[in-house]
Amino acid sequence: MDYKALSELLYPNITTTIEEIEARFPERNLPEGAKVTRFAPSPTGFVHFGSLFPTMVGERLAHQSGGVFYLRIEDTDAKREVEGADIDIINSYASYGIFFDEGISLDGEKGDYGPYRQSKRAEIYQTYAKKLVAEGKAYPCFCTEEELTAIREEQEAIKANPGYYGKWAKYRDCDLETIKEKLDAGMPFVLRFRSEGSIENKIKFTDLIKGAIEITENDIDHVLLKSDGIPTYHFAHAVDDHLMKTTHVVRGEEWLPSLPFHVQLFRALGFKIPKYLHISQLMKMEGGSKKKLSKRDLGAGLSFYVAEGYPAKSVKEYVMTLLNSNFEEWRNANPKADINDFQFSIKKMSASGSLFDFDKLNDVSKNTIAHMSADEVYDEIVKWAKEFDTELYELFTKDAEYAKRILSIGRGTAKPRKDLCVWKDVKPYVGLFYDELYHKEAEYPEAFDKEDIKQALTMFAEGYDKNDDANEWFAKMKVIADKLGFAPETKLYKKNPDDYKGHVGDISMFVRIALTGKTNSPDMYEVMNILGEERSINRIKNAIKEI
Repeated sequence: MDYKALSELLYPNITTTIEEIEARFPERNLPEGAKVTRFAPSPTGFVHFGSLFPTMVGERLAHQSGGVFYLRIEDTDAKREVEGADIDIINSYASYGIFFDEGISLDGEKGDYGPYRQSKRAEIYQTYAKKLVAEGKAYPCFCTEEELTAIREEQEAIKANPGYYGKWAKYRDCDLETIKEKLDAGMPFVLRFRSEGSIENKIKFTDLIKGAIEITENDIDHVLLKSDGIPTYHFAHAVDDHLMKTTHVVRGEEWLPSLPFHVQLFRALGFKIPKYLHISQLMKMEGGSKKKLSKRDLGAGLSFYVAEGYPAKSVKEYVMTLLNSNFEEWRNANPKADINDFQFSIKKMSASGSLFDFDKLNDVSKNTIAHMSADEVYDEIVKWAKEFDTELYELFTKDAEYAKRILSIGRGTAKPRKDLCVWKDVKPYVGLFYDELYHKEAEYPEAFDKEDIKQALTMFAEGYDKNDDANEWFAKMKVIADKLGFAPETKLYKKNPDDYKGHVGDISMFVRIALTGKTNSPDMYEVMNILGEERSINRIKNAIKEI
């Protein structure tokens, strides 16, 4: 077979040389040890939570080493492409503080290694495809869908491994004259890789997460170019990662079965194989055992977490706890440090699946919000509420200082309050401070006499002085307790419960329910200072009337 003649027959319009292509993509001028990573999604849907894992790993590897993190859109499957998905990808990651140094952006493309959309790189792929044909490493296949179906059914019947190989690869050794005849007849063809592998052989490979692994050689003659000249993912990613100088490929472990072909393809093309990191799939506990987590389990996508009101910081913090085993220890020692100050390490990544836990995410989010400043919390709430809760947005923006006073309660202390998990929690939390939102939720415990409750509230209202400090404020609460037969100290009640109607904490509870409508609220003294004397006393007086 004259493979050079075959390459000219198949791709007569490709006159660009490999040398010319290589010259367009010179070596990057980066510091020694700098890593070049990428996020390369297909625009076939919207961004899911699970994609944060490889993206954050790639971003950290690149930016901690002084390298480059770029966005490449693998849009070679036009039938499955979702309009606007690429914009959603960019916006979603921007909302999580993840930005790309190169690639697709809202303003077009940036960087010297584009085009960054695979659909615009057809000439490049076909140039390398022509090279493979000329070297006898690829060939045209004219199989129809009916023929491929027949092959598959035959393999299933005899329980053979599925695929186009061996005796089923009918066009693998087709002569040049037959190929010419079929081309002249206008028959479409795909370009297949000529595999020299055997399932009897194993190759050794080192994955930076999985460690040393053995994989079975690929014996399938996979498709490189489809009948329309558009490449498959396998071929396109090999060419692009080589030309864009990708040093590390971060992807899910579901791609491990494709690794033998990818290794084979890089070698056939004469490319240096990048380092691979195959991230374990997320797991969940179900019925006492681990189960792979589906996209459905993770919510509709990253937009789901935005709509729920999870701060981007919280989600990133949680993902990092799953990615690096020592992150929580670092965070406990550095509660106010920027997450980017954490030295991410591949060695601290788990080779087995991490457990996704919404409860854990919520705990992380509460802790994250608790350590944010009141100004930062306010800004985040306003940004979220503008899109998802216009009533809250209007209340907060009408008097920003008032809103910030509310958010400042219990903040900035050694043990800050952890009332908020998501921004959806804000309205019920702050509702007691706004007459438009205030409503009574709790009832007074039936164990206490209504007259005692009335008297306690009346005495509190009559003795209230806005100039009292916190100690004086609570001292008056103790006096009320003592006069009504309640223990002024909780420890006295615990020692002799039969001697008292209750304790000072119960008196506080009466006031809390009357003032806030809840049994659990922020510090009462601070609440009254923010509400002001008139509103506070009016609420208590109205509560007395309703008892």
